[in-house]
Amino acid sequence: MDEKIYNERFNRYLTAMRNEMPDCIPIRPFVAEFTAKYAGYTCQEVTHDYKMAFEAVIKCGKDFDWDAMVPNMVYVWTGLTQALGLKYYATPGIEIPPDTGFQYLEPPEENAYMKPDEYDRLIDDPTEFLFEVWLPRVSKDIGGKNSYFKKLALVKGAMAMLQYFSDLGAQVKRMKEEICMPSAISGILKAPLDIIADKMRGYIGLVMDLHTQPDKVLKACEVLAPHLAKVALMTADPEKKLPIAFWMHRGCVPFINMEQFKNIYWPTLKPIIEELWRNGYQTLFYAEGNWDAHLDSFLKLPERSIIYHVDKGDIFYVKKKIGKKFCISGGIPNTLLAVGTEKEVKDYCKKVIDSVARDGGYIMDASAIIQNDAKIENIKIMTDFTREYGIYSQGHTENYIEKRKDYETENKLKELKKKPGVCIPWEEKRKEIKNISGDEELIKRIYTEIDTFGYIFIWQILLSF
Repeated sequence: MDEKIYNERFNRYLTAMRNEMPDCIPIRPFVAEFTAKYAGYTCQEVTHDYKMAFEAVIKCGKDFDWDAMVPNMVYVWTGLTQALGLKYYATPGIEIPPDTGFQYLEPPEENAYMKPDEYDRLIDDPTEFLFEVWLPRVSKDIGGKNSYFKKLALVKGAMAMLQYFSDLGAQVKRMKEEICMPSAISGILKAPLDIIADKMRGYIGLVMDLHTQPDKVLKACEVLAPHLAKVALMTADPEKKLPIAFWMHRGCVPFINMEQFKNIYWPTLKPIIEELWRNGYQTLFYAEGNWDAHLDSFLKLPERSIIYHVDKGDIFYVKKKIGKKFCISGGIPNTLLAVGTEKEVKDYCKKVIDSVARDGGYIMDASAIIQNDAKIENIKIMTDFTREYGIYSQGHTENYIEKRKDYETENKLKELKKKPGVCIPWEEKRKEIKNISGDEELIKRIYTEIDTFGYIFIWQILLSF
């Protein structure tokens, strides 16, 4: 490992994320199925066998002069989703052609994984609802009639998840040691309203509920928020340097209207972001679609608490509105990288650099996750041009020292009767044990640690798979 190269890349990335000026513009492309194309794999291979996906990342990291990468941006491991029997993905090589990226399958309104009259049960205990109601519905095996298949799917799914996250940690280490490449993100977050739309009621079901029972939707979002914050913190970078990835889906106009955003989406999301910032974490707002209408709301967040990634929004408008407070990334159209000429790619990169990146606080990337439709030569052009043109004469790459102000707000996460991170509280378990002759605190500690495994298993299925 060349420690000097690694440190330069990492500090360059950190400095930009803190909205300051590094020595040059950091390049952090979210390359997914593109890695398969470049490394000579099919989409099926990198989606179904994550070890092939890891190899593809390593090859790209060796050949491209980037500053940070996601250890595996093909984030849905279909080997695990098949083991669990999940219904909501089309798998390359099975339901769809092997060179097509995995697809999310929206359930028909009448077959939504949560019924319109089940909000009270979700609100009462989200973890129990997920395990008892939601999981059997989204899994053809766990929800099937064969008892053996049910139990086996749970065992296989849990063991597969353990193996994957263990190997993911080893991949981060390998990236550092073999190709001097920092990991770009750590941790996962989605908005409460997006969880209901994506994995429970479906988009149509959610829209109906927002009109017929908005109070129930709000209460459900308020109860989901502390759990989503807990999972984000449990999966975050222990050193508090990398941002927690927040994938933004259906919470913007026109998917919902501005009143619904202001009354439900934002009041239940903002406290999560503030809680993460209080704990020392930035959040990467991966704003899929166009969120320009909501920039005034995002401006109310603490300075530097987020990195804002631009997809379909107007990156020049975004820079003008929020660029003084937050780092901006992305903005290079995926269509341009797929069909554009060399001149067109260079010209657009120059336009973005000149207008958005001149004072620092910008990270080069495509607008959206880069799939296998991108031309290899255009990704090279974006990389090489940025490296040559995006140099700051007054920048720096010395070790970045975090400078944060304590931040307090009136917005607090809802206090729940059952603490997030817990499936069955020790107080309930203790009632089953008649006599303890030894150290009860030891027994409690180990029980609590193991109980947490069950909690993270079910919430990771909801959020990551």
